[in-house]
Amino acid sequence: MRRITDVLTIEHTLLCTLFGEIDRLLPEVRTVDEVRLFSRLVEGVLSHHADVEQNLAFAALDHVLAEKHQLGQLHQDHEEIDKCLRDAASATELTKAVQLLKAGLEASRAHFRREEQSVFPLFEKVLAPTTLETLGAGVSGSASTLGSGRSTARRAP
Repeated sequence: MRRITDVLTIEHTLLCTLFGEIDRLLPEVRTVDEVRLFSRLVEGVLSHHADVEQNLAFAALDHVLAEKHQLGQLHQDHEEIDKCLRDAASATELTKAVQLLKAGLEASRAHFRREEQSVFPLFEKVLAPTTLETLGAGVSGSASTLGSGRSTARRAP
């Protein structure tokens, strides 16, 4: 059975692969609307990922993370990422939209590294192996997990 930290690390890898593909495609983008689509795509998958982390993993350790002053940094990271992606999705100038999207992707990668290097080891230190596996099963059993193979696409209004 996979631990929650393993499941979240797999999601980070999948997201970084998606970001790499977007980075590869950005030089070919010719309109702001194309950047907006990429930004909304990234916002959607990151929003889901953040919900999974908050509802399953971080809820179990909020008190420990707060004591170690890591919770504020994680929330600040999320705000920075969200702002970059929102601003990219509303930018009217192509160069600025691309710059903001790239900043959001890089901030996401840095956030993932921070979680994997400091927060996930803390989870594994503080939580019992069975708890980590139970939380991992909760994510793996979710129909909306990135790696579940099930579609959760929502149509934009």
